[in-house]
Amino acid sequence: MVNMIEIRFHGRGGQGAKSAAQLVAESALDDGKYIQAFPEYGPERSGAPMKTFVRISDTPIKTYQPVVNPNIVIVIDPTLLDSVDVTEGLGKDGILLVNTKYDAKSIKKKTKFGGKVYVVDATKIALETLKRNIPNIAMLGALIKITNIVDISKLKEKIKAMFLKKLGEELTKANIEALMRGYKEVRGE
Repeated sequence: MVNMIEIRFHGRGGQGAKSAAQLVAESALDDGKYIQAFPEYGPERSGAPMKTFVRISDTPIKTYQPVVNPNIVIVIDPTLLDSVDVTEGLGKDGILLVNTKYDAKSIKKKTKFGGKVYVVDATKIALETLKRNIPNIAMLGALIKITNIVDISKLKEKIKAMFLKKLGEELTKANIEALMRGYKEVRGE
C-alpha cells in the first residue's frame, strides 16, 4: 500500500455509505494503520445524496482537509451517475467502483473515466441476501477484492462486532454473505 489511500463514497442517506466507510476504516485501524473517516451531508434526510470519506495511512495523518483527489471512488447509488460528477478529482491511475447491473465498459463510456472501472450488482446481492436494498456491505467485498486494502477476515470480524447485537445472528450472517458475494462477483475493465 502507498503511504496514504483516500476513498470517497457516493450514496444516498440510508444506503449505508457512512457505515461502510467506518467498517473499512476500523478494519484498517485493527491492522495497525492510521485512519480518518468522515461524512459530508447535504439536506439530512433519507434518500438525499451524500458523500463520506476515508483515509488510510501507514504514518500519522496530519491533514484534516476534505478529500479532493481520491485514489478510489465508490458509487453505492448508480442513479447518482446522472446527477453528480463522481469522477471529480479522480486521477487516471484511480479506481472507480460502481454498484450497477451494467458492465464496466458501459460505465466507462457513461462517466468518460479513463482509469480502472469495476462494477458489481450490489443491489441484487443485497436484495437476495438481506431482503433489503442496502448495498453497502456487498460494495465493501468488491473493494477488498480489487484493492486488498484491508484483510477480509478483519472486515468480517468488524461486521460481526458492529451488527450482531444490533441486528441479530441471522442478519449478521446475511451481511457476511453479501460481503463475500461482492468479493466474488466484482468485474472490471
